[in-house]
Amino acid sequence: MQQDAQRRAHPAGSAEDQSAPQGASAAPGASPARLIAVYPGTFDPVHNGHIDIARRAAHLVDELVVAVYATPNKNLLFSTEERVALWRATIEDLGLTNVRVEPFAGLTVDIARRVGAKAIVRGLRAVTDFELEFQQALMNRNLAPEIETLMIVTALKHLFVSASLLKEVAKLDGDLDGIVTPAVARAIRQKLGQAERRDG
Repeated sequence: MQQDAQRRAHPAGSAEDQSAPQGASAAPGASPARLIAVYPGTFDPVHNGHIDIARRAAHLVDELVVAVYATPNKNLLFSTEERVALWRATIEDLGLTNVRVEPFAGLTVDIARRVGAKAIVRGLRAVTDFELEFQQALMNRNLAPEIETLMIVTALKHLFVSASLLKEVAKLDGDLDGIVTPAVARAIRQKLGQAERRDG
């Protein structure tokens, strides 16, 4: 009789029995999975447009990993170690506590998987950017279907900024105020000064 009463109180298939998936044990108080994103790039050097994208992306995720590409097919002003150091100094100055920096080589999806990222962050400046980013996003989707691409439109005040353009301005002794941080501007001047002494 007592067993019959228990079965009537909790019939098979009731909501209580189905509250957790089959084969999974309930985990009261368990923390939800952390959302991690990767923001890859050459960053030669990091400029205010990059910083704007990183700051906004950091508000959307639990952790943002700035991934500095070590072996791009282009002429670099700064070494990988220097580019990483400039980013880390910038993050510390801005107090972005959920952002960290790592160098990487190889595929972006590989570092994304290595750090447990579910999204790749990319910044968009113009229509020409979108065409290239669209192709890359599709390729990354093919390589890693579990990883999404998050595209963030550049703020209007940074629309004209690019690493190649700012280096040209610096070489001609132009004003870098508002384009890069003071620390990055000093690093660029120092690097260009060293190059001039070598050439001279």
